[in-house]
Amino acid sequence: MVIVIGATGFIGMYTVKALLEKGKKVLATGRNQKLGAKLMEMGADFFTLDITNKEDYAKLPTEDVEGVIVLAGLLPANTTADLKDVENAADYFEVNVIGTVNILEYCRKNGIRKVISNCSYGDVSNAWGKKHPITEDEPRDFKFTGDHCVYVISRNAANDVMEYYNQQHGLQCAWFRFPPVYGVGPHGTYMVNGRPFKSGIATFIDRAKAGQDIEIWGNPHIKRDIIYVKDVAEAYCLALESEKTYGLYNMTGHIQVDLQEQAEAVIDVFTEDKKSNIIYRPEKPNNTPTYLFSMDKAKRDFGFEPAYTNYLEMMKDYKKELESGFWGDWN
Repeated sequence: MVIVIGATGFIGMYTVKALLEKGKKVLATGRNQKLGAKLMEMGADFFTLDITNKEDYAKLPTEDVEGVIVLAGLLPANTTADLKDVENAADYFEVNVIGTVNILEYCRKNGIRKVISNCSYGDVSNAWGKKHPITEDEPRDFKFTGDHCVYVISRNAANDVMEYYNQQHGLQCAWFRFPPVYGVGPHGTYMVNGRPFKSGIATFIDRAKAGQDIEIWGNPHIKRDIIYVKDVAEAYCLALESEKTYGLYNMTGHIQVDLQEQAEAVIDVFTEDKKSNIIYRPEKPNNTPTYLFSMDKAKRDFGFEPAYTNYLEMMKDYKKELESGFWGDWN
């Protein structure tokens, strides 16, 4: 059995689906009852779990668990706290750090060695823009300001605790560092300093469907690494099976896509009648960073190679998932 904690999140839903398709028995936990019902429809067992509540862990099995995938956590994209008025640093530590300790203690007490979680790609944000791929050996280096800062710090602390359990208690913990993950899911909007914003991909798709102009602000050729959600799910499956899985892994598509390529692909795939024009607005500010991560370690340790390395093909699959109706209403 594989336990997926935080299974009702975007990546969690796809990961459970991938595990089930490989014939795994899956126990999924989360806090969204509606998506929990969907997981049970897919073939998983499901119940609610609050990772900060030690008593909830009594619900989990104590034997025949081959590994735990941890996708639960507090992210800036889903918190309503406006840092101009409210400081929610304690919330990040309560959920992301104490919650991780609770999970690790459950695993230690029940002889479960494999635990795979994630971290923030922002932990090396000051290395973005380098001319070479960023490896797992890149020292942590990030800004101590902004709505993502305490999230990054809490994730770093959680990953350090995982390494402590590796060395102190003989666990086999690993964590994935991935950039923005693309795919059909509950992220048409996201929060920035407590205020909702429509995502760039959602805006591009809506305007392409309506035949409206698509604006590209700033430099249209700023490139950044991305990954498709189905590749992320496959990576968790592969890492779970390998005895070499350990520590930090970059988990990206290992491709760099610029804004113009994204707009062109969306127009190609989602145009329904009138074709959108691309309008260039170089005078408008665009804070999109540029970066590329090395995938060598994941390929070496558990044979991971992303299947979706072409953005146009990624968008074709994205549209297919949208039209399938499989995911329905995520809310």
